[in-house]
Amino acid sequence: MVSNDKGLSTEFARPGAMSEVRGGVMALDSSGVPEDIRSHPDWKDPVPSITEAATLGDGLRAARAVSGRSLAELAAETRVHSRYLTALEQNDFSALPTRVFSIGYVRSYAAALGLDEQLAVERFKRDSPDPSVPLQAPSGVAFQEVRRQSPRIIGAVALMVVAVIGWNVFQRVNLIRAPHASDIVSTPESWTLGEVPGQEIALGAPRDAPPDQTTPALYITPGLEEQLTGISAEAAAANPVPAGPVQRAFNPRGAIYGASATASQVVIQARKAAALVVRLGDGQVLFARQLAAGEAWRAPIGVAATVDVSDPKAFDVYLNGEHGGGLEAVLTPLNQLNTRAQAMARATAAQVAAQAESARVAAVQTASDVQARSQQTLAAVQ
Repeated sequence: MVSNDKGLSTEFARPGAMSEVRGGVMALDSSGVPEDIRSHPDWKDPVPSITEAATLGDGLRAARAVSGRSLAELAAETRVHSRYLTALEQNDFSALPTRVFSIGYVRSYAAALGLDEQLAVERFKRDSPDPSVPLQAPSGVAFQEVRRQSPRIIGAVALMVVAVIGWNVFQRVNLIRAPHASDIVSTPESWTLGEVPGQEIALGAPRDAPPDQTTPALYITPGLEEQLTGISAEAAAANPVPAGPVQRAFNPRGAIYGASATASQVVIQARKAAALVVRLGDGQVLFARQLAAGEAWRAPIGVAATVDVSDPKAFDVYLNGEHGGGLEAVLTPLNQLNTRAQAMARATAAQVAAQAESARVAAVQTASDVQARSQQTLAAVQ
């Protein structure tokens, strides 16, 4: 029995009795206390709430003292080692295992003592905060701070914009000058005649345009050709190989239409602006364009068509890349131009083959002469 200063008496519950939940506070079972005493304003539970204790360990230790059980009994009931229960009561959280297991130990120990498990866990988290979880500002504080400071920020930005605009307007106004007459009375002579006053500029007669292609003289290294081919310079001079004339090569001076370079042997180039129309045998237009000076059209191989031009003298024809004259008439069959190009190609190939054969025969003859002279010299020595 316990008496207080009001003359009330209470009877503690037997050791080991569990408590009731009243307003989130766990207390020991006080069913033996009369209802009129429990309803008295000065009535208090024998065990204070875990949230009212100074620390978590103090609350757990006080609840265990009221329950009258030892650490060994509670360790057997909760299946938690007694050293961990002792660490909880002494607030030695460094002796506990990982945080997940520690929270489980707190929950089991609070349930065994009849305390609110959730309140005990929250008190443990407050007394032993997790360092891995960053602190966060209360929700709504930052937004309220921005709303409170927003008028000042908007005012400062508006003031800066007005200041920048005013400064630019002020600078432009200062740069504006009233119009006035020019100080130059007359145009200086050097502006019209050049840097030297009194200089006279005279234009000469126009010069001819440079040729499209020039063939430089072939340079032969003395003694090199004889070493490579076995033909002496005297033999080469005695048997000259006639070389065909080198025609003017095609020089593109504008856009090129038609087939690709590898699929064409005939190129028609405009000397001046003129119309070029190419029609197939059935009258279908293959190509039609007003060509400017320098523009060209490549004719495809194996196409039966007719070339129709406005002025035959305004076009040059190039066969296999070399100048082949101009168009002879307004209408020219394309097969005729392709046939000429193929004949020129065959003639060139035959000429190259003949030159190679002539050079081979000359080399063989020279080698025979050299061998004969060598044998004669050897016989004379012997």
